[in-house]
Amino acid sequence: MKILIDINHPAHVHLLRNAYKELVAHGHEVHVLVKDIPSAKKLMDLYGIPYQQLGEKNDKLFIKGLEQIIYDMKIWWFAIRHGIDIGIGSSINLAHVSKLCRMKSIILDDDDDEVEPLFAKYAHPFASVVLSPQGTPRVVKKLVYYPAYHELAYLHPNRFTPDPSVLDDAGVRYEIMANDDVRVLEPYFVMRFNAFKAHHDVGVVGLTIENKRKLVEKLSKIGKVFITTERNIDEEFKPYQLKVSPEKAHSLMYYATMLIGDSQTMTSEAAVLGTPAIRCNTFVGRIHYLEEEEHTYELTYGFRPDESEAMFAKVDSLLAMGAEAMKAEWAKRRMHMLADKIDYTSFLVWFIEHYPDSVALARQGKDSFWKKFK
Repeated sequence: MKILIDINHPAHVHLLRNAYKELVAHGHEVHVLVKDIPSAKKLMDLYGIPYQQLGEKNDKLFIKGLEQIIYDMKIWWFAIRHGIDIGIGSSINLAHVSKLCRMKSIILDDDDDEVEPLFAKYAHPFASVVLSPQGTPRVVKKLVYYPAYHELAYLHPNRFTPDPSVLDDAGVRYEIMANDDVRVLEPYFVMRFNAFKAHHDVGVVGLTIENKRKLVEKLSKIGKVFITTERNIDEEFKPYQLKVSPEKAHSLMYYATMLIGDSQTMTSEAAVLGTPAIRCNTFVGRIHYLEEEEHTYELTYGFRPDESEAMFAKVDSLLAMGAEAMKAEWAKRRMHMLADKIDYTSFLVWFIEHYPDSVALARQGKDSFWKKFK
């Protein structure tokens, strides 16, 4: 089978890197296209994934619209020349192209329609099938639900083993226990500040500069603070800037006492790793998978920007538990979540290789069906 993966964001590299390796190992011909996104290209270089650059990516909404037409034509021509059978990714272009040639499109989307109306309107209707986590509000008919999150494609225990060497890189003290478990000897915190430049981010705000300052001041009195940003970092926060290698970022998050920020993806990553996470932005209350992680599994907490007082109160209550007790409690909550979920990469590879029969099989799948992807 000839398969095309389209990468539009660094998170998509993590989402599909394990599926890419398995599909190649199974003998499929897999091509990867990426826009000119330095962080995405760096990740693919680190993971040994060959790719072809498709073009630049612009932040301005009007230019984004014009670029989509160009990307459609480029991907259409690529699919024709290479005889692509299936295109896969969180890509509006793959959906469009699948209406113009024999290629089928499997679109991966974990956001609610209400928070990404343009993608829902201009991608979903053209897709051959849309894959989404169970419970995600959708109006598209060509839909398959599955019991997982995007982050479980690469952070499920089947796929991820934390690397304690990241603690050496970060200068955090730890010890290796008799059973090879790692005990972190000092609390540390990871903070993530988002850029909100995607098409669905128009009008969205996150942590204010004042609240960033207050959080850094509070947390730095307790332990080390590491800040990561999507774009440029404010000058005053540069002393806290994260400097570990990108492929070790999830290990740093795994061992962290807490993650605080305004990013959806990193909040969910922390949640599935069993690290307490606090998120502040105007998406709070509007994204199903994060609401489930918060209210069903109690792995994360969301606050809107006008709820900063409640956010700081929650930070204080978590800190009062103590780092070790908090991590032990979250490990139990994580196991509760994992008992209900699957290894998303395992399902995704099966779904691609058995398409189109996999659509009906997954829709009819009972508990016994999903167990094979645990």
